[in-house]
Amino acid sequence: MLIFLFSVKFKSNSYQLNTFNPMKIQLNKVLFLVLTCISLNATSQKIRIKVNGQKDTTVYLIKYFGQKLFYADTAEMKGGEVVFEGKKQQPGIVGLYLPGQRYFEFVYNNEDVQLETTGPDFMATMKVKKSAENTVFIPYVNFISGKKSNINKLAEERSKLKNQDSKDPEYKRLSDQIDGINTEVEDYQKLLINNNQGKLVAKIVKMSMEIDIPEPPKNDKGVVIDSTFKYKYYRKHYWDNVDLKDDALVNNPVFHNKMEYYFGKNMIIQHWDTVIAHAFDFCDRLNPKSKMFEYVVGWVASTYGKSEIMGMDKVYLYMLDRYFCTKNAEGKYPAFWVDEAKIPELCDNLKNKLNLVMGVRPPNLILRDTTDVTYRDFYSLKSEYTILYFWDPECGHCKKTTPKLGRLYDEKLKARNVEVFAIGKATGKDFESWKKFIRDNNLKFINVAVTEKLFEIAKKEPEKLVPLYPGEKGKPTTLESLNYQTTYDIFSNPVVYILDKDKNIIAKRVSISQIEDILDRLQNKTDSPKLFPPDPEEDEQMQKKE
Repeated sequence: MLIFLFSVKFKSNSYQLNTFNPMKIQLNKVLFLVLTCISLNATSQKIRIKVNGQKDTTVYLIKYFGQKLFYADTAEMKGGEVVFEGKKQQPGIVGLYLPGQRYFEFVYNNEDVQLETTGPDFMATMKVKKSAENTVFIPYVNFISGKKSNINKLAEERSKLKNQDSKDPEYKRLSDQIDGINTEVEDYQKLLINNNQGKLVAKIVKMSMEIDIPEPPKNDKGVVIDSTFKYKYYRKHYWDNVDLKDDALVNNPVFHNKMEYYFGKNMIIQHWDTVIAHAFDFCDRLNPKSKMFEYVVGWVASTYGKSEIMGMDKVYLYMLDRYFCTKNAEGKYPAFWVDEAKIPELCDNLKNKLNLVMGVRPPNLILRDTTDVTYRDFYSLKSEYTILYFWDPECGHCKKTTPKLGRLYDEKLKARNVEVFAIGKATGKDFESWKKFIRDNNLKFINVAVTEKLFEIAKKEPEKLVPLYPGEKGKPTTLESLNYQTTYDIFSNPVVYILDKDKNIIAKRVSISQIEDILDRLQNKTDSPKLFPPDPEEDEQMQKKE
């Protein structure tokens, strides 16, 4: 069944009519930066299409970049006929968009194309007047469509059987028919590829096919040596059927679907370091000046930058560092599609952000406590776990969460050797508010800040506080500590980091209830009664991104 479904994935995905809006084309983004216009390298060719019975109207030529559709050209259709010429187009899957959200697709590969069709089933009635690619592509689409319909009917009939046992005669009969159609499809695909070497349509069909996985090796007793052989072989050879040097293959949904699956949970462990390793390996295999490189790098960065999974921002930041913010041997940024004027904004504070990802030991903070005399730091703490808590006494949300953290510390964490190192906002008028809040709420964990006196010294005589050169001794604090908001990328409050005994980050931007749950699990105290049940509003607030 898998062979068939995978082979027709490009067709089923390409007919999602709501993907394209001619009035508002949404470009794929790397988070907040809009990609620059797609460069066009192909020579201009003529595309002539006749739609029988179509009234005179404005129509659009649309094209894929990954799974998304983009505007390519506009023309007037008269007498049911339209011609696109003079504007260069990239090879790939393109389509004609008609009024009423109707459109059909075909292959463009630097050749004149002449098609004629009639609605409503444009593909079934399509006649190829001129185009070597579409002489192959259109019959293939119709073949696949017919086989898919047959399989759907058989699968539906099989699903209605009372006995869903594979040994049941009727169940087996229907399954054998489905397998037979899959084999027929696979044979058709292989023949198409063999007979059309060099054609884009052959590469697209080959890309949609699964690789053949050999049987795992066995020892002399016939026992499989490695039970994970098939999985490892499949992952290693996953891209064998894809010509990674041909940019045209990016311009249809098949490539996107394959990439999405490759980085999905069925292929790799969804751990930030694992994803980074696979992302770097795959991106570095691609031509760094290609559209395929542009799409893959952009998709990986955007996908994990928007991820709601804690810690996946590490993937995004590492992608930024490697492909957007660090110049290559030619002195250029690898992300050639991004306007260089946008690079400073994209890479702002990246050096510090890279110190705040999972598994990394963040910079130490050496600040004064409420006495405005004594310095405290969290590197020197001997706690099993440490909570870094950034807050502001005037912050409405902090007023709600900080007392909760105080209670959690008093009633659970302190006795379990978990320390809280709280960094408050205490400059100017906030200094007294900070101390008052600590007193009023009887906060017994460590409270530090850039206190009023410390702030005044830093403004007038910073050389008394921080080293003037690397390694200078005898200074009470550091520039990173005084500038902790930049060092820790604090753009709102409160912000939480949980550190292990070595002061490496193991969780971040979590709520009070999540802190309690994480530490209960880490310290094998899952039976411990919860002081704070989940609070969806608080959870959402704590996880907000810039």
